[in-house]
Amino acid sequence: MNMRIALLLLSVCSETVFCFSHGKVEVACGDMTPQHDSDPSTKHPPFNIIADKSQFSPGDEIKVTLSMASSEGKHYFKGFLIEARNAGDLNEIVGSFKLISPDISQLLKCDNKEGSAVSHTSDSHKTEVQVIWVAPSDSPSSFTFRVTVARGYKEFWVKIPGPVVSQNGAAPPPQTTFGGSIGAQTTTSTILSHSFTSEGCGGRKSCLRDPEGCDPQNDTTCHFLSFSALGSNVMFELSGPAEGYVSFALSQDKWMGNDDVYLCIRDTDRVDIKAAYVSGRTHPIISSQNILKGIAWRLSDGVIQCSFRRDIHLPPENLNRFDLDQMYYLFMAHGRAEDGRTHRHDHQPIISTYRAAITGPPEDLTGSRSPLLIKYHGAFMLIAWTSTVSAGVIMARYFKPDWPERNILGQKVWFQLHRMLMTITVLLTLVGFVLPFMYRGGWSKFRVPEILAVCVFKHCHNQAVCFHDLVVTIFLGIHQQALSLPAPWSTGVLAFLVVWFVLADLVLEVHRRGFLPIGQ
Repeated sequence: MNMRIALLLLSVCSETVFCFSHGKVEVACGDMTPQHDSDPSTKHPPFNIIADKSQFSPGDEIKVTLSMASSEGKHYFKGFLIEARNAGDLNEIVGSFKLISPDISQLLKCDNKEGSAVSHTSDSHKTEVQVIWVAPSDSPSSFTFRVTVARGYKEFWVKIPGPVVSQNGAAPPPQTTFGGSIGAQTTTSTILSHSFTSEGCGGRKSCLRDPEGCDPQNDTTCHFLSFSALGSNVMFELSGPAEGYVSFALSQDKWMGNDDVYLCIRDTDRVDIKAAYVSGRTHPIISSQNILKGIAWRLSDGVIQCSFRRDIHLPPENLNRFDLDQMYYLFMAHGRAEDGRTHRHDHQPIISTYRAAITGPPEDLTGSRSPLLIKYHGAFMLIAWTSTVSAGVIMARYFKPDWPERNILGQKVWFQLHRMLMTITVLLTLVGFVLPFMYRGGWSKFRVPEILAVCVFKHCHNQAVCFHDLVVTIFLGIHQQALSLPAPWSTGVLAFLVVWFVLADLVLEVHRRGFLPIGQ
């Protein structure tokens, strides 16, 4: 039984893992830019890119070596992406690769061409990697290698130019200087001189706060978001206690996915403010466009605060950005960040009760971390599987011989009570089982407790197996972020109920066998 549940959990959990070190980076084939929450390094790239030929003919093989520069102190790199580009049109990927060291390198399919790029297989430390490039029959007159190298999550170089190789007889183009500077859009920021305040909420600006009515100026536990229209811009203020980041999102619905996200990420003694987008329950994709203005931030007493302005309407090239003259649900979340990379939020996000007009009249908004339907789901399941089902099982097992002749409506008393309790259990379970699907609007592959509930129904003919599945399911369920139950009290209360049922069952079993007279 334990193995079955473990395998089930493994199959479910494996779908939720988002891996950043496996090298399957086809999403970066075009611009060769890692989806890291930081800008590329502007330092001179400490790497050598060498080709063993300067001229080639179609079908030739060229060995390419990426290695550390001998003068570099930190002598390793972790990730890489190698491509060959047409020297006359750097947007065109040409040729294919063969592997020399498949343990540290793998082939990728870029631009619908198998093996047209090479990347790492893990984040292990490397000092050198070698690959073979094969010239196609329709090779351009010359091509150049482009390499992206990552030493860490915040330290990486993009599209490092390598040597240019020309066809035999073709005039070689001018060589590109190795290690040229890499530009990145930057926005200057200032430090806020004072904390935000809730003064003016509902009058001059719209606010969403948790706890309701809190003031970030004098309450360090206050999670605070405000916004107000200023001509063609909207000013946003965001504040909250967090170890790594605070964020908010504009959403068309009440669950995560296809949302316009803004993050304030703590980086040692400063704050980086970024626009991002999430297409599902995935890591936010940081925008490469510089769309924020008037950036300012503040760090004090474990509280992260940031403010910025954004145009109400943005040019069409700013994909996945929402116009601010519409109505959206607002999400506020916070969590940990490591080396500039955000982790999953620590608690269920605060979600506004209804859609808010971003450029509309100021409102004092309300929100909740725990949706009402999920609260009802938890309550129904808890009542059903910690009280009515346990009472029903005890009634059938131990009171049947004690009430052999007493009848109610033509049936034995123990049976009527048992049937009533089990009917209530079934009804509460059915209603509780449906509520999360109503909330999500369908099936969610991330709902492990609901999946395990199937095990409970499947094995209820066996009391021991049923109780085992019951305990596992409920202990997993109470830790769902959407329930927002206080820890560790919720775990302690549930543990007490389980211990009570086991002890009651044990005492009654001993009494049934005649070792413990009760009431005699």
